Amino acid sequence: MDWKKRVTVNPDICHGKACIVNTRVPVSVILDNLAEGLAIEEILSAYPSLAAEDIQAAIAYGAELARERIVPATERTVG
Repeated sequence: MDWKKRVTVNPDICHGKACIVNTRVPVSVILDNLAEGLAIEEILSAYPSLAAEDIQAAIAYGAELARERIVPATERTVG
């Protein structure tokens, strides 16, 4: 999946946040919905301007960001 064909960053759209091309749907909204457990079909129903490929592009974009930056996790103890 080449997310670069489906994700854009434009300072004039959504305050420069990464969005799906030709929409005003931020990638973060898609990832938040997936993180909350929504099915792809539910997201597509809520955002009719999206296609299944847009969801995959959002995931690929998120994966790319995760490779570039480490967010420290809180240390947890087992017990």
